[in-house]
Amino acid sequence: MDIDRDLEKIALQEKRLRFKEFNADIAWALGSALKAAAEQLRATVIIDIQLKGFPLFSYAMPGSTPDNWEWIRRKRNVVLRYYRSSYAIGLQHERAQTTLQSTVGLDLRDYSTHGGGFPILLEGTGCVGAITVSGLPQREDHGLVVSVLQEYLHLSGEDLALERG
Repeated sequence: MDIDRDLEKIALQEKRLRFKEFNADIAWALGSALKAAAEQLRATVIIDIQLKGFPLFSYAMPGSTPDNWEWIRRKRNVVLRYYRSSYAIGLQHERAQTTLQSTVGLDLRDYSTHGGGFPILLEGTGCVGAITVSGLPQREDHGLVVSVLQEYLHLSGEDLALERG
């Protein structure tokens, strides 16, 4: 895994995976697609989609735990603070050999820079919410969200996936 290459690819993901609009129907479609994709992987995840702090889709697959909900909350907090994917923020800190706590004093009980949180970005507006998944290793959580967004936004032909780590 090359951190600089991953950060470059995630920046491209965040640039391309944008919506013209976002509402409850879109959240439902994305949440349902994430659930189906996780089922195909035989994965146990929790899925959370929020728009401006308002929950639009939440689902806990059988076998998930309360700890997964804590990961969701902490990853989402990072997305909503930085308007970037939680994995990008984590990789930036890994490269710099720092943490959110050491650089800006954020409590790690409330913020997690592990992969799985992705900003809902509106064209011409910016970040209006977060899509968050927890249950897989962090790179796979991130990849699951990106692959479903890419499919939903009809960008399947673009090379947006991270290299297999």
